[in-house]
Amino acid sequence: MSKARSAERSRIVINADDLGFAPGVNRGILECHLAGTLSSASIMVTAPAFHEAVALVHERMPNLGVGLHFNLLTGKPLAVVPSLTDPATGEFLSLGKLAARAMTGRVSAADVRRECDAQLAALAKTRIAITHLDSHRHTHALPGILAPVLASVRAARVKVVRRPVDVPNPREPMTAVKMFVLRTSWDAASASLGDDDRELIARSPAFRGIALQGQADVKQRLLALLDEVRGGTEIMLHPGYDDAVLAAQDPYRTEREREVLALTSVEVKERVRRGDIKLVRFDQR
Repeated sequence: MSKARSAERSRIVINADDLGFAPGVNRGILECHLAGTLSSASIMVTAPAFHEAVALVHERMPNLGVGLHFNLLTGKPLAVVPSLTDPATGEFLSLGKLAARAMTGRVSAADVRRECDAQLAALAKTRIAITHLDSHRHTHALPGILAPVLASVRAARVKVVRRPVDVPNPREPMTAVKMFVLRTSWDAASASLGDDDRELIARSPAFRGIALQGQADVKQRLLALLDEVRGGTEIMLHPGYDDAVLAAQDPYRTEREREVLALTSVEVKERVRRGDIKLVRFDQR
């Protein structure tokens, strides 16, 4: 294998979702980045700790790659998007209700485009360069949502959109089912995309990380994954600390603390520094 080929295979993005979700999440992501095991994060512009997260990026994490964690599930939208919200509360729909609408053609592409444009614009105003886009609980993989998201991304000149298609392990049926559902949704959503959209998606790296979520042995799984993957791969994690702000929004809480412990562990830090892996941002691949 040539030196150039070897170097190409060693470049891995370790990305933390949910930056800005809560102060505890921000603190956990900061600790992991400073530990040298986290190269990228996706920020939620509509979340309670967004402005704190922006300040942390500028003041303490200037080398962190930052993308938009497009949110269609938590809180209220930035734009007027009636097909995405509950008319009684003005808040986003639950994942189940949003998926039901998307699968039956009741989501307005104009609403999705309007909200994605607004969230990208809100992030651009912070003077943070947007390296990529993914979405909270992978909602951009739903039919009727993917295409307008890609149109918004192209207009904003964002270069990478997560393709959340993971590699299932038949020995773990629960995670395999989740991966199958996501793959089926993604295939349906991308079936009628045009050439420009397909070219954009082709830039996306391979995706791993679903099998890490909620696992008691997340450190061991992460170490095994770092041994397995090669260049052009994103590893998704959700590190953070539990707090009242997070508890009011999301059930995934103490699991985040295990991910912080994994990413800041001596074993993971040493594995990343061994020499065959180079952590990069999406704009450094």
